[in-house]
Amino acid sequence: MDLRKLKKLIDLVQESGIEELEITEGEERVRINSGKSALTSSHVPQPVAHVAALIPQPERAAVVVVDPVDEGFVMKSPMVGTFYRASNPASAAFVEVGQTVSEGETLCIVEAMKLLNEIESEKSGVIKKILVENGQPIEYGQPLFVIV
Repeated sequence: MDLRKLKKLIDLVQESGIEELEITEGEERVRINSGKSALTSSHVPQPVAHVAALIPQPERAAVVVVDPVDEGFVMKSPMVGTFYRASNPASAAFVEVGQTVSEGETLCIVEAMKLLNEIESEKSGVIKKILVENGQPIEYGQPLFVIV
C-alpha cells in the first residue's frame, strides 16, 4: 500500500466519523484508529502498525497506561488459563492480602487445558495485593500478586 492511498484512507476515517477502519490486501494489513474513543484496556495489540501515527494528526488523543503496581515483587502468570484462588469452591483461598508467604508456597491454581496447575511463590514476603479476581481468564505474564 502506498503512502497516498494511506493518507486518503486516513482522511476518509476522519471525515466519516467512524472510530476504526481495518483493511487487508493480500498479506498487508492496516488498521486506522481515529483516536476519538478511549481505550478501556491496558493491553494494546502489537502486530498491527498504526498508520495514523505516521502522519501528523492534531486530533489524536494521548494514551497513558498507568501501572497499578507501585512497589514490591510482582508475581506474574507463567501460563494462559483461568485463575482460581482455592482448590475448589468450598475451600478457603490459598492466600489472602496481608498473609506472609514463603518461596515455593502455593498461591493459586491456574486451569489450562483441563489441567489444574499450582502456582508457587517465587519470593518470600507478605501479600500486598491480589490483582486478579477468582475465575477470571488470565494471560501469560499477567501480574497476579504483589509481594513485599
